[in-house]
Amino acid sequence: MDKESILRMAAGAIEERVDYEVSRVIDNIVDVNTNPTAKRKITITLEFTPDSQRQHISLSASAKATLAPAQPVNTAMCITSDGNGEMVVAEMVPHIPGQLDMEGNEQPQPKILKLVAQN
Repeated sequence: MDKESILRMAAGAIEERVDYEVSRVIDNIVDVNTNPTAKRKITITLEFTPDSQRQHISLSASAKATLAPAQPVNTAMCITSDGNGEMVVAEMVPHIPGQLDMEGNEQPQPKILKLVAQN
């Protein structure tokens, strides 16, 4: 009599669920927006529910991946004047706006934060 792993029960559906979660983990690992060294985890839950005569067992199986969250996106801003005496908040840029790079492309102007006045 051949014996099988419990993961192969339910016509292979349990194993399929685990494989699906492994694929999600691998996708998360190669996602450049996540921490590359963060631990990922797959939790497999097998719930056994016997009947009152202890002859039949219902099995519920689930697999759940715990993935690394996307890393935060960071920028820096500075409070400055717009030249007309009005305060503005501008995103800091690494190069001088309007300066040409080695390929002849002009460096963009910094983004200016939209400030909403409170009533």
